[in-house]
Amino acid sequence: MGTGRNQLDALMSDAAAALSQAERSTTAKDALPLLSRAQEQLTRAIDEAMAAAVIEEGTSLRQVGQLASLSENAVGPRLARTARLMPYATPEGRVTRTSVERARYDAETGRPAPTPDHPIEPLRFRRRRDT
Repeated sequence: MGTGRNQLDALMSDAAAALSQAERSTTAKDALPLLSRAQEQLTRAIDEAMAAAVIEEGTSLRQVGQLASLSENAVGPRLARTARLMPYATPEGRVTRTSVERARYDAETGRPAPTPDHPIEPLRFRRRRDT
């Protein structure tokens, strides 16, 4: 996996460090921010691992979603926030099958990724309806 593996290892190491600190916490109040940090790092690690799987290993978007216990609709936006696939994301902030094919082609031929021409907004929770 090369550089992608280094980034993935760093994310997992950061998550493990946060979990280790949380384990040593004496109160739940002290553990919560550490657990949250670990969760954030694990989420990023999952996303980067999915990106590596689709680019380097030829795994489909559907397969990586199943492996990560995510719905197929959740995969595209999460991949759009990864370092490796952000340049291939649509203006709507999704990675599609076509995006992956282009990223694979560029990786195989040694071409640099395109420069993203639109910002990718962070994922945010949106309520479906007011209650």
